[in-house]
Amino acid sequence: MTKSVIFLSIPGLRGGDVDAMPRLSALMVGGERASLTPSFPCVTWPVQANMLTGQLPAAHGVIGNGFFWRDQRRVEMWTAWNDKIAAPQIWDRLHQQSPELTSAVWFPMLSKGCGADYVCMPAPIHHPDGAEELWCYTQPRELYGELRDRFGDFPLQHFWGPLANIKATAWIADSAAYAAARFRPNFFYLYVPHLDYAAQRSGPDSPQAQAAVAELDAVVGTLAERFAAAYADAEPLWIAASEYVITPVSHVSYPNRVLRDAGLLAVREEADGEYLDLEASRAWALVDHQFSHVFVRDADSETQRRVVELFRGVEGIAQILAGDDRARYHIDHPRSGEVILISEPHSWQAYYWWLDDRRAPGFARTVDIHRKPGYDPVELFVDMPSRTIPLDASRVQGSHGAPVVDDSQRGVIAASRSGVLTRPALADVDVCELVLRQFSG
Repeated sequence: MTKSVIFLSIPGLRGGDVDAMPRLSALMVGGERASLTPSFPCVTWPVQANMLTGQLPAAHGVIGNGFFWRDQRRVEMWTAWNDKIAAPQIWDRLHQQSPELTSAVWFPMLSKGCGADYVCMPAPIHHPDGAEELWCYTQPRELYGELRDRFGDFPLQHFWGPLANIKATAWIADSAAYAAARFRPNFFYLYVPHLDYAAQRSGPDSPQAQAAVAELDAVVGTLAERFAAAYADAEPLWIAASEYVITPVSHVSYPNRVLRDAGLLAVREEADGEYLDLEASRAWALVDHQFSHVFVRDADSETQRRVVELFRGVEGIAQILAGDDRARYHIDHPRSGEVILISEPHSWQAYYWWLDDRRAPGFARTVDIHRKPGYDPVELFVDMPSRTIPLDASRVQGSHGAPVVDDSQRGVIAASRSGVLTRPALADVDVCELVLRQFSG
């Protein structure tokens, strides 16, 4: 039985990237590698929930990186707590197996409030005047004070947006190594996001993306050295896995503009532009990289049929799932939209609903991931002197989220010992049992 497992969850990691990462490759010498296929939707929260529970969205309820709570007419982007995962996770099942088996989880957003013994994740506080406090949620609560004393405040400005760089991932690695030395948990889950940024901004094969691979490899090397010292004779098993693969895109579609042109989406005028009117809209799209949930008021069947017809033949849209068709990808959950739009692999979806950029709401030109009812990678292109976003969605060069249809969309999973990966091709839902198996027997 393995005493400890260190799991690196690395969005954007490809098999070829591992070959270009000498420190990560050295960590896995003597081990093995397999392909890893993410389940649709291939974006952060659902894939992490798939890996941690061994279930798919129809069972665990994580249908995207955001939720629309119909009863409250409220969108929640990137702020949900762990109770949104409606299935036991690895740390829960380890506790059931033996109360002595402890877990640490570092930086996946849905970990806030989870059952792991040690937790650290960013939890900025947003004030009505637009000010923001940098803070981290930790378990135990006083842990963040210790981390801040040693490493300074978590550099949230480098975690996402135009200033995203290796500093955030380095802080995650440094603080995790400290926690490993102090607590020595049996299972340590680390989210290391650095490959996400350059690949979306400049494309996954760009020089910038390749430079990010080298930067991450250096951090992984230092992390491995510090964890080896922390665990000493325990000799942890290392597993590194992609969450998804970012592929090149050359096209963007605008579902909310299509719905607005059809008279289904309504806006309200505010002093700083047009805002989406969730009360008055008969249908609107919560976009998320290469897919969107279209929410239809009162689940009206005639409106659903109209939405399906509207998007037939729309450039960039590959599949339209309505009603029972959503079960094709196990995303037929009450939280899902009545209609789901899926992009072609070369295209992605922007949340924009305004028809004239002069009427865009004020927050559209700012880095504000929690107020926008949809994911916005254009934030990566903010003009720093003016601190405004150009509202040019065509600048995005990489995306993910669409179902895997060829090997270019498959990721990789590597283990530092042989006999861990049971097959040459695995799926994200296989990860949970793979990890639990290391602690059985």
